[in-house]
Amino acid sequence: MIDESGVSAHQRRRRIAETLQEDGRVSVADLAMRFGVTDVSIRRDLTILAGSGEVRRVHGGAVSTTRNRRDGAYALKALENRDVKAKIGAAAATLIGAGDIVVFDSGSTVAQVATHIAPSLRRGSAITAVTNSMPVLREISTWDGPHLVCLGGLYLPDHEALVGPQTIADLRELSADIAFVGCDGLTVETGLTTPHVLIAEIGATIVSRSRRVVAVADSTKLGRRGFTPIVPLKAIDMLVTDADADPAALEWIRRAGIEVVTA
Repeated sequence: MIDESGVSAHQRRRRIAETLQEDGRVSVADLAMRFGVTDVSIRRDLTILAGSGEVRRVHGGAVSTTRNRRDGAYALKALENRDVKAKIGAAAATLIGAGDIVVFDSGSTVAQVATHIAPSLRRGSAITAVTNSMPVLREISTWDGPHLVCLGGLYLPDHEALVGPQTIADLRELSADIAFVGCDGLTVETGLTTPHVLIAEIGATIVSRSRRVVAVADSTKLGRRGFTPIVPLKAIDMLVTDADADPAALEWIRRAGIEVVTA
């Protein structure tokens, strides 16, 4: 279980709402342990969320009132290897520094990077965040006065992302210090790949507008060839993955000149 003690009450309620969207149900006892607060605080959080219509209180916890409307490919993807993705996100988030302009690609692992950004970087204009990802937008919008740039475009529900010519045009007007990109496959031969051509276009444009590019991908993605390429491997500077990654695959990636971090 990821330690989430120390977050603000508002951030805690956002995390609870996100957990409900993924799992459908939460218990007071589990949430109190996860966040390191009292049962009374969690019950107060659930009462506030129930008042806004996001949850329905039940004995010992709450159930989601919105999950059925929002279930889809992204929600199912976010559940896969969730703890591993959280570790990868936490490791990748340490690469962000004060004053950075940070672009977040779509994808459930990239969203975990935003979730684990240090509290000191969540205040005001400590960083500038740019994204086409709805989960990232939801996360960063809970911060205290964030400097957040929302890219426009066509909404893809299965990816919870904005894509298309408008998104690309917006990106081409920007330059970033660091970008975090996701993928559904990564090999030395084919580079980073994704199931959707419009997602690939956005990823490629993000890479072209960023001085440092970090790919975040759990070990199940390594060695897999997806449907359409995003960028060749040489276009990224670093891969953050998990400790279960095949050592031979990591060695090939390092030989291609890519720094590798395992979480």
